[in-house]
Amino acid sequence: MARQLDEQIAGRYPVGQRLRVLDVGMGQGTQALRLARLGHQVTGLEQDATMIAAAREALSGEPEGIRERMRIFEGDGRDTGVHFLPGSFDVVLCHGVLMYVEEPDPLLAGLARVLAPGGLLSLLVRNADGLAMRPGLSGDWAGALAAFDSAAYRNRLGLDVRADRRETLTATLAGIGAPLQAWYGVRVFTDTAADEEQTPDDVETLLTVEERAGRTDPYRGVAALLHLCGVRG
Repeated sequence: MARQLDEQIAGRYPVGQRLRVLDVGMGQGTQALRLARLGHQVTGLEQDATMIAAAREALSGEPEGIRERMRIFEGDGRDTGVHFLPGSFDVVLCHGVLMYVEEPDPLLAGLARVLAPGGLLSLLVRNADGLAMRPGLSGDWAGALAAFDSAAYRNRLGLDVRADRRETLTATLAGIGAPLQAWYGVRVFTDTAADEEQTPDDVETLLTVEERAGRTDPYRGVAALLHLCGVRG
């Protein structure tokens, strides 16, 4: 997904331009810190205290220049209007968040509001059109059958959450003034890998295959996750 995001940024902004980035639901700050290392001004928003502590610990080990380029706020992604002015950011990330939000439309409208004109909105969501793949490939036929007609699922943390359909989010992005410009699949072939499974020796080949599948039909349509990129009009 990082490669996909970099591709979208490179196609929209001049090389070397320092962008104002907001990472909503940044978790432990993996993407936020990566972008700060690339020279961007990054703001992370997260409501989980444990994740915030992990992000701050990771940031503390970075050189001073990188620490100065990254801010961390505690807060809910649905309250971006409380923290930030309209048009404050060139890039807004919302990765792995919508599955925990029962009504995502207000959140997405708030994200579009803080985007500058021409700004990039990057969403990573669970793909409702691919929910039957994991149980089907593992031989859970009853689970696969149920997944065809539902957007609800239980994640690997044991939480009951929800998935999104690309056509629905496409309509939503158009409605909030940040129409879809590109979309990718993420975890096409690797979603069934066990969490404890060791990284293979040929990981670069694995990443190349996943990247190729993530931009190629019909594979991307059944990926575990969808990466959607909208642009603020």
